[in-house]
Amino acid sequence: MATLADIGVAAGINILTALIFLLLFAILRIQPFNDRVYFPKWYLKGLRSSPLVNPGALVSKIVNLDFRSYIRFLSWMPAALKMPESELIDHAGFDSAVYLRIYLIGLKIFVPIALLSWSILVPVNWTSNGLQLAKLHDVKSSNIDKLSISNVERGSDRFWAHLMLEYAFTFWTCYVLLKEYEKIASMRLAFLQSEERRADEFTEYTTSHELVSENVEQFFMVNHPDHYLMNQVVYNANKLAGLVAEKKKMQNWFDYYHLKYTRDKEQRPRVKLGFLGLWGKKVDAMDHFTAEIEKLSDQPHNSQP
Repeated sequence: MATLADIGVAAGINILTALIFLLLFAILRIQPFNDRVYFPKWYLKGLRSSPLVNPGALVSKIVNLDFRSYIRFLSWMPAALKMPESELIDHAGFDSAVYLRIYLIGLKIFVPIALLSWSILVPVNWTSNGLQLAKLHDVKSSNIDKLSISNVERGSDRFWAHLMLEYAFTFWTCYVLLKEYEKIASMRLAFLQSEERRADEFTEYTTSHELVSENVEQFFMVNHPDHYLMNQVVYNANKLAGLVAEKKKMQNWFDYYHLKYTRDKEQRPRVKLGFLGLWGKKVDAMDHFTAEIEKLSDQPHNSQP
């Protein structure tokens, strides 16, 4: 039974922890020894040089002694939020733009959900009498519990409000995620088109029944000596992964029935072989899953290149 004080304490701890991590990030960000960590794109473009090689005192190369920077250490946040995405990508990289969009996704999803919940579900729950009736059976509750679904009487039509909003929240979440996925995918394609071409973008993929990498290398060295760099044999282990997953599933069932048998050795557990174990021939569960595990172990699982 949670009270308002319990929720306040939990919220206070979470907010305090978030502020501590935010302050640590902001302070470590302006330290000279972390400069290359937080501004790698500027180093790649040659727009920034390491403060560790600049002339000056040794302490100033490790710790930021400019106290004015500590006063405005959060000034980058409004600027980053107001910056256009194209400029942000050019300034801090594609990952930074996607990271900010994650927060926007959270706002797009949870702000409408919170508004609908407080405008519809809270009045529906608060005006019910489920907890009042439960007190007759010595069920303890607090005022904060009146905001939850536990205050709705059993069999009440008010449950339809929860059900319909559950579908609405699910649809809205999937819709937002789909639109954001399309947006981020288009941003990534535009980002890749604007970048300089790299060797991995022109990799040639071939299939071969030979397992020796030297044969592939010899072929390309003879036919394409001016364009060949290297080769890497890739194996298709999908079948093996499926067999491993199936064997793990059978092993879990065997462990379950074996544990059940160790608790009651008077009768060995049995299982039906039909659909979902609802019907079919009854067999000894442990013998059945032992045989299935051995059958999976004996199957050939050679990976193909």
